[in-house]
Amino acid sequence: MHLEVRNLTKHFPVKGGFFTRTKGTVKAVDGVSFSIRRGSFFGIVGESGCGKTTTGRLILRVMDPTQGDIWFFPKNEERINLTRLTRKKMTPLRPKIQMIFQDPYSSLDPRMTVQRIVGEPLRAIGTASGSEYLDRVSAAMRRVRLRPEMMNRYPHAFSGGQRQRIGIARALVTGPELVVADEPVSALDVSVQAQVLNLLQDLQERFGLTFLFIAHDLGVIRHICDTVAVMYVGKLVEVGERTHLFQTPAHPYSEALLSAIPRPDPKIKAKPGLLRGSVADASNPPSGCLFHPRCRYRKQQCENQTPMLREVTPGHSVACHFDLDLEGIGTRC
Repeated sequence: MHLEVRNLTKHFPVKGGFFTRTKGTVKAVDGVSFSIRRGSFFGIVGESGCGKTTTGRLILRVMDPTQGDIWFFPKNEERINLTRLTRKKMTPLRPKIQMIFQDPYSSLDPRMTVQRIVGEPLRAIGTASGSEYLDRVSAAMRRVRLRPEMMNRYPHAFSGGQRQRIGIARALVTGPELVVADEPVSALDVSVQAQVLNLLQDLQERFGLTFLFIAHDLGVIRHICDTVAVMYVGKLVEVGERTHLFQTPAHPYSEALLSAIPRPDPKIKAKPGLLRGSVADASNPPSGCLFHPRCRYRKQQCENQTPMLREVTPGHSVACHFDLDLEGIGTRC
């Protein structure tokens, strides 16, 4: 075990009116629990606005959770509850938990050289200076297959894929154990996506890194992740091993997402999408199962009772009242 999240919750107040009173609450993350094995890729997938990025930021302690626990298990140390630490006490742990951002263009300061960008975490935590600083920046550049001679260039001199490699080098320069990757390939061309994904896999194998991989693209998740969690309006609706979840989904939302994946075979006739309507409003969610307004299997119980995440087979959990037979929609990994 490397990370364990228990009942993680983040609610944002909605204010308005003349006196800016609290009118409601946006439940961005609502009681999320999962665990990540050391040295694995754990993926969170879902539509935009489901709370994926907020979950990653809570784990990084960029923002404080409303409630819940985040247990981090550093190598050769006792476990640490990140939610109980002040920002000052989090500082020594920052080198061990790093992030790769989504947009390789806006995440790099155009006024800074690559050397300063990659070495910024070292300056912030004060762990290296002089020749050691340059050596560590050079080593990080080589790990992502960029020449150290490029360190004095500015971001505008690089392509999108190279910029994302610079972002990855910045995340690796402190020698982290856990990396939160927030849709790191969504802004890249498909051919470049494959290169970056292969790079991440290679880095994970060489350095034993643990990844929390956030994406909305099921194809990317299927390619790289070991375990997958499907998220909808702040809650996890299904969690399981990649092969099992993709071949035999157990939740109607997972089934609908899988049905939207195009098949690379012209002989296969495209089926109409199963996912209708839009994501529920997190500030005014529906009663019972959050997915029931869009679910083709819904019954009266779904409108009145909230399903709990339960284990249907070893290592495979689903938040649905019924044991549905959805094997026909599965895809082969």
